[in-house]
Amino acid sequence: MKNQGFSTVLSVPQTPDQAFAAIKDLRGWWNEDIEGESEKVGDELTYRFKDVHRCRLKVVELVPNERIVWEVLENHFSFTRDQSEWLGTRITFDVARAGRATEVRFMHQGLLPEHECYDVCSSAWGTLVKSSLRGLITTGRGQPSPRGDQAGPSYSTVFTVEQSPEAAFEAIRNVRGWWSEGIVGPTRDVGDEFEFRYKNVHRSTQRVVEVVRNERVVWEILDSELSFAPDKDEWKGTRAVFEVARQGDRTEVRFTHRGLVPDFECYAACSSGWGFYIGESLRGLIATGRGQPESRETAVGVSA
Repeated sequence: MKNQGFSTVLSVPQTPDQAFAAIKDLRGWWNEDIEGESEKVGDELTYRFKDVHRCRLKVVELVPNERIVWEVLENHFSFTRDQSEWLGTRITFDVARAGRATEVRFMHQGLLPEHECYDVCSSAWGTLVKSSLRGLITTGRGQPSPRGDQAGPSYSTVFTVEQSPEAAFEAIRNVRGWWSEGIVGPTRDVGDEFEFRYKNVHRSTQRVVEVVRNERVVWEILDSELSFAPDKDEWKGTRAVFEVARQGDRTEVRFTHRGLVPDFECYAACSSGWGFYIGESLRGLIATGRGQPESRETAVGVSA
């Protein structure tokens, strides 16, 4: 089991020492309420999220600018039959120069698919490492859970396809091919802004704020109007993050709507909508060249 578990890898242009310093800045990318430190062997830290998850970890190995390992000493989940599933597992970050870039390889050794918490935990780690930690390394700004956050995790979903990362990346940027044929505005490059509209139910304006070729696309929602929610601009200021990575002989596509949390009035409807558009329509566009976007007529509420 030692060498088995959930893993993911990212590549950044910064130096190994910059990446390593960011990894140790837990409040900068994981959770602002982390207690303790991760500076040297023997340090301990505690993570808590409401009454859902609590764990205590200890630094058991540290090679400056190369490797850090935490062992899980205590763990409590409120949502699994075995509430201590993480107990005894190890969380490892390996940092190494890879050509002109720095590679950060993350593994949660012992977090296995047969664990009840696997889907939730692997999705959370994927978002934290490939979105929040990457952001902290590359821009100095991570996306940790804020101090006292009670809102819950942002919506996230993931799938794999046989096609290449290049094919997945191009399909993501073809927004009319999987979300709506009625999209107005350019959708491909940083600075592009586009509008989505569905009848009189949903209107939102997105700006492309990050593009890493064949790896990552991020939209910021500049404005939104949801007719069915008391707070009609719940999406405003949130971000839609698409991450693409090779996983063995397949390509993984991970989507996270950062800020779309269970406390939102629109969460049930919006997460269900993303589940279809991402899990069915975008996946179909990548795999077969045919998505299932809203037709132009349906989007504006005109009968065919």
